[in-house]
Amino acid sequence: MKFTCEKHLLQAACNIASRATAAKSPIPALEGLLISADEKLTVKGYDLRKAIYTSIEADIIQRGSIVVGARLFGEMIRRLPDGIVTISVDEKDNVLVSCGKSKFNILGISAEDYPELPRFDSENNISLPQKTLKSMINQSLFAVSQDEIRPIYTGSLFEVEAETLTIVSVDGYRLAKRVEKIEGANMKPCSFVVPGNTLSDIEKICQDGEEMVDIAVGAKHISFNLGDTVVVSRRLEGEFLNYRKSIPENFKFELKLEKSELLSSIDRVSLIVSDKNTSPVRMTIGDGSIDCLCVTPIGRAEDVCTCEGDGEGMQIGFNDRYMKDALKAASSDELLLCLNTPSSPCIIKSADGSKNFEYMILPVRLHA
Repeated sequence: MKFTCEKHLLQAACNIASRATAAKSPIPALEGLLISADEKLTVKGYDLRKAIYTSIEADIIQRGSIVVGARLFGEMIRRLPDGIVTISVDEKDNVLVSCGKSKFNILGISAEDYPELPRFDSENNISLPQKTLKSMINQSLFAVSQDEIRPIYTGSLFEVEAETLTIVSVDGYRLAKRVEKIEGANMKPCSFVVPGNTLSDIEKICQDGEEMVDIAVGAKHISFNLGDTVVVSRRLEGEFLNYRKSIPENFKFELKLEKSELLSSIDRVSLIVSDKNTSPVRMTIGDGSIDCLCVTPIGRAEDVCTCEGDGEGMQIGFNDRYMKDALKAASSDELLLCLNTPSSPCIIKSADGSKNFEYMILPVRLHA
């Protein structure tokens, strides 16, 4: 195998595909990148759960394939001078990399030792702009569970119905729901759960323009085609929360407020909260104001956020990080804080009536 290509193109391809390589594996090839020179140059990463492969333009002199250690090869390409990189592989799997005055000679792994990537028959196809999918993931991924005890909640639910895509994430303490109308998309009603780490990679790969992403849904796998890059992942199996029954519909108090003002207030009072000194943010909701208070062994912090509405002096407590995550993700500047009792869920939604997002946070029990 022999080819030449631009250093920055190869470096970008390695960075993308390396997201799917295994950090440590009993199969050495899974810790590497499969580089294939055919019609185009393709770089693949695969850890048996997720695969990412991306194609770049290259001058293919001799076709072939080789597996190279992802970490070493990636650093090697990054440190090469800018310019044209020439890579050749001999019959003993020795890989010669040269660029300018720099040369490396490393031992590769035969491509025959690389596991076959998952293939599946698509049962449904969805297309939407990459920037839309990126926004939806960004505004819902924070609520994905990090607890492997219930694996189904380590991913986000994708629900397709009537040209509407809904993404829901939940971790037992909070819920994030993001909805978009996908006009003109040829979609059949379906639902599936995508692992959170896969969505994190897709969010980073998605562009901010109008380029489309094609989602192919299979029985056990799902693929995201993002132009020159394809991400294939296992679907998570299990019963996801019935989020429609979990979100309250009627509220005793609805408080209209500026997102930035509440976020700043919580940010200030939570300054004295740490891993060693945990404490909820105590909110006292009066007529036209929300008094925020936090008390820990190292001190006391207070702040006031103005609002429209009257909470009749109700006191309710929240984990500061959960509340800040939801406020940062909200795409509207004016929000509604919807409450019933100090022990019932708080719902955050847009004050303009749009239903693009809803965030639910469970309160923390307050002590006197």
